[in-house]
Amino acid sequence: MSVLNCSTKLLILEKMLKSHFPESLKVYGAVMNINRGNPFQKEVVVDSWPDFKAVITRRQKEAEVDNLDHYTNAYAVFYKDIRAYRQLLEEHDVINWNQVFQIQGLQSELYDVSKAVANSKQLDVKLTSFKAVQFSPHPTLPNTSSLMGSSPRLTCLSVADADLLNRTWSRGGNEQCLWYIVNLISCFPSVCVRDDKGNPISWSLTDQFSTICHGYTLPEHRRKGYCQLVAFTLARKLQSQGFPSLGNVLDDNMASISLLKSVHAEFLPCRFHRLILTPATFSGQIYL
Repeated sequence: MSVLNCSTKLLILEKMLKSHFPESLKVYGAVMNINRGNPFQKEVVVDSWPDFKAVITRRQKEAEVDNLDHYTNAYAVFYKDIRAYRQLLEEHDVINWNQVFQIQGLQSELYDVSKAVANSKQLDVKLTSFKAVQFSPHPTLPNTSSLMGSSPRLTCLSVADADLLNRTWSRGGNEQCLWYIVNLISCFPSVCVRDDKGNPISWSLTDQFSTICHGYTLPEHRRKGYCQLVAFTLARKLQSQGFPSLGNVLDDNMASISLLKSVHAEFLPCRFHRLILTPATFSGQIYL
């Protein structure tokens, strides 16, 4: 096991991951953020270098930790050999098994191997699987002429909006999510539409893996094209900075799936898997 601290090696890794799209996209997004200021205090672990077979991105050991914050305590995984990934999981000091955390990846064997190792350590594992999507590199934006005046207007989120986002996110409603959203807004691109009083009515933001997330429009403002506009604008903002515009959607979210199809988003051949792992010590204390 090796922690890649060298900036040259990290840039080489970023280029190497491109040849393994789309399965490497989660790790690629995290590595891009590390190479551009590392606002989320991440680091990279590989089984070997330069001929790695597995790579994991994780929170830096010196970063402040809340053991209940599975939003921030997140690992992204890509492997060329599932056995190498399992060996990393079993190696001492690669994963912090004493906190609630999540593992994200785009490969089918991720769940079974992660669950097997986690169960041997008496951790509960909850899996959620999504369709993975990517926006066109050159999306044609909807007509924004109606947003050129004073109201409504297209802008970005501020930390003052975090409480509203926490209350409206299906994964939110708790203190850990609130601070996670504050950090996402502070660190990464976001887009929102505001009403004449400056209140957000539709928005989306970017997570620590450069994935578009929490796309939401207040119920009274739906069917006006805001969601499509916000998603396209954020995708183009990410692409202008060299990031992939990756997203995910649940299989039963037919409204979002129809929207994504209407804007010609590409549904990737792999699926996005999110595992939330909980030690017995914290069972019943977290929001999933």
